[in-house]
Amino acid sequence: MASYHLSVKTIKRSAGRSATAAAAYRSASVIECDREGRMHDYTAKRGVEACFILTPDGAPGWAQDRAALWNAAEARETRSNSVTAREWELALPSEISDAARIDIARAFAAQLVERYGVAADVAIHAPHREGDQRNHHAHILTTTRVMSAEGLTDKTRILDAASTGGPEIETMRGYWAELQNHALELAGQGERVDHRSLEAQREEALSLGDTLKAEELNREPELKLGPAANAIERREQWAAETEGREYEPLTQRGARVHAVRQAKVMFAEMRERLELAREAYAEAREEGQGHVSAGLAALRAVAGRQAKELDPDEVKQRLARIAGHDLGGGEAVHEAGGDAIRDRLKKVLERDRSGPRQKQEHDLEEERRRQRQLELERQRELDRDLGWEL
Repeated sequence: MASYHLSVKTIKRSAGRSATAAAAYRSASVIECDREGRMHDYTAKRGVEACFILTPDGAPGWAQDRAALWNAAEARETRSNSVTAREWELALPSEISDAARIDIARAFAAQLVERYGVAADVAIHAPHREGDQRNHHAHILTTTRVMSAEGLTDKTRILDAASTGGPEIETMRGYWAELQNHALELAGQGERVDHRSLEAQREEALSLGDTLKAEELNREPELKLGPAANAIERREQWAAETEGREYEPLTQRGARVHAVRQAKVMFAEMRERLELAREAYAEAREEGQGHVSAGLAALRAVAGRQAKELDPDEVKQRLARIAGHDLGGGEAVHEAGGDAIRDRLKKVLERDRSGPRQKQEHDLEEERRRQRQLELERQRELDRDLGWEL
């Protein structure tokens, strides 16, 4: 499932970091830092799939040399608390090809270069061999000064100032979402990403009447594990897979991330099944079947051919999850029975109907009630014979 991630960090000298070390590590290369007098050698690092540098038109040729570029960035700053580089960390869609991932990372870096006049050093990383194999990502280091024909000149104040930095980053977040979605579309994938907050997406879903989507978005944002917790969880995932058991997170942050991911999977399954139910319901109604018969047809379409092999309580639980999120615990579903499930399903399936049509149905409901009750009894008799009794 495609997910969105873009974070912006700074390489601060006051935190004991340097642009030369950061560039060497992300590109798995060796850079001698002139200011520190240290050799940063990360050539043993694995998983770096591609590296390249983009610069503005007219930039000096030495800016294409990684060591020269970042030594110049370090030399240009004289303060002990200087920010010597800015890092843009991007999650790349696992659903597209390696070449497509490189293309969209290059396009994003090119936009940074054009918009702010900086140099951009791009490193594309593959998933860790013991981690989540969908975790393709890119690190883009940009200079904090404009790169001109004379070298590094003015600071990029538009990104540094509190009044303009936030809006600028939000604009770039939107651009990154557009690049990913275009690549996903070209790859024939139905998944899409959204750079907006969960709350903003939820408000939009509610305004469009998509309550299932709104409920799906009513969750905490996924946390970033961090190096220590990530290493612990990677080892546990590997151990669980090796031993043939279910993975259980060991850290608190790992448990929260796992819960969010499980919720995403559950809602994706719910949406898929609800769409199947909607189609079956609409088809049955077009054939002239009543609400109850159409509802039962929808339920059967969701449960599939194996319905007779399922325990009745399990069927009710599954249908309750499909018909509406959190109808209560298993006992509540059992007490409500099939009627409550069908009522909820009917509301979901017919939520988009206009006001006049609702009024018309309401006026006819009293006249249909007795026929519907008789039809329900006959259908229940048939369901008992098929092992479908709810």
